[in-house]
Amino acid sequence: MSPLIPEASALKAAGADVVVVGGGLAGSEAAWQLAKRNFRVRLIEMRPFVQTPVHSTAQLAEIVCSNSFGGEGEESAAGILKAELSRAGSLILDCAHVSRVPAGGALAVDRDRFSELVSAHLESHPNIEILREEATDPGAFAVAARATILATGPLTSSVMAKNLQALIGEDCLFFFDAVAPIVTRESVDMEKAWAAGRYGRGSDYVNCPLSRVEYLAFYEALLSAERALPHRFEEGAYFEGCMPVEALAARGVDTLRFGPMKPVGLPNPKDGREPWAVVQLRQDNREGTLLNLVGFQTGLKWGEQSRLISMIPGLENADVVRFGVMHRNIYVNAPAVLDAHLRVKRFADGSGEPGPGSGPENRNLFLAGQITGVEGYMESTAMGLVAAINAASLLRGGALPVWPRETAMGSLLHYLQDAGTKTFQPMNMNLGIFPPLPERVKDKKQRARMIHDRALSAADKFWTAVQS
Repeated sequence: MSPLIPEASALKAAGADVVVVGGGLAGSEAAWQLAKRNFRVRLIEMRPFVQTPVHSTAQLAEIVCSNSFGGEGEESAAGILKAELSRAGSLILDCAHVSRVPAGGALAVDRDRFSELVSAHLESHPNIEILREEATDPGAFAVAARATILATGPLTSSVMAKNLQALIGEDCLFFFDAVAPIVTRESVDMEKAWAAGRYGRGSDYVNCPLSRVEYLAFYEALLSAERALPHRFEEGAYFEGCMPVEALAARGVDTLRFGPMKPVGLPNPKDGREPWAVVQLRQDNREGTLLNLVGFQTGLKWGEQSRLISMIPGLENADVVRFGVMHRNIYVNAPAVLDAHLRVKRFADGSGEPGPGSGPENRNLFLAGQITGVEGYMESTAMGLVAAINAASLLRGGALPVWPRETAMGSLLHYLQDAGTKTFQPMNMNLGIFPPLPERVKDKKQRARMIHDRALSAADKFWTAVQS
């Protein structure tokens, strides 16, 4: 496959060990892990010269959806994954902790501070060279480097996606993701809203109550609101983990009341009673001046969003600084395309595992991040780390490591291998994908703690073996 990147020959001359394509969470993590292991990395990021529909800066690891990275407790799958990433020296997790903002038991960040920190670390590392240019061909880098990690994310450009499809001989699947609106805290009417966490756990959320009459009026307005619909062939291809609020509402009048507008555990301090429904807002920046509407990702037209937000008690005069948007997310059919190490195993020429016929330019092509079929910030970061460790082992001539099935990372990798090719969908980190415990444990918290302890014990042994 002939290179489409003019810098390929220059890369070869420079002696880059690994090319990482994409400067999101996965690509940034992969570049960092390789660089600190003394590999020379060229990180290619197309922004700011080519922007996506939702990015707005040139910073690496810019996050555009929720500013929450999920829970940290040992009783949650998200917490287990973070603990494993911490043991692995994750740059993304470290920067998230430094830039965190209050969010109860969740790890939420000031998005600008976070991306600035990640960018500063990568830009200052002597083993990392950053090229600002659009990459279009996943098979073009092998002439210039010993391995390639493709981490272009869910917003992979159409040209890159087309070339990837041509390379692997398997259709790239797609779904739609949506971003929630953000308002200023000072524009929220706190005479109607109040600050409190669910079940009295802190005061990190602002709660806007709706009566039954107010909720039904909001619901009807939401159903009739004009959407910025995708093309006909893309309609309805939403991912269940990030459904637009209007799509949820279409499932029934009470769907929102049992979802993002759930009032349980949030009594109104004025009368001590739970309202009919509640819209929660979460801090979105370090200063606490911005709040995002939790669970209100949407693809409605902006004028409609403004009208609907003004119907929420406490947000009648809200200053919306970012409206919700919908964008296309692309991922590959991982069980058919990737091996257990996130390396491409299937090519358009009919070859399977890397070997005769696949061509040397394809043998060391890894995918990382959401394009592999994981969903979520930390999940994407983890796959960037996994791809980097695997690439490092390969380049050193050793056996590619096998992540223990008991770990969070191992469970994600197992899902990408074990899920059915005809029904494959992106997966978040959850306790359901861990292998079952030897004995049945009824208490959910106890069961989660046991999974946590088993996962970290296996992770510690794994890292000791890998680093020895």
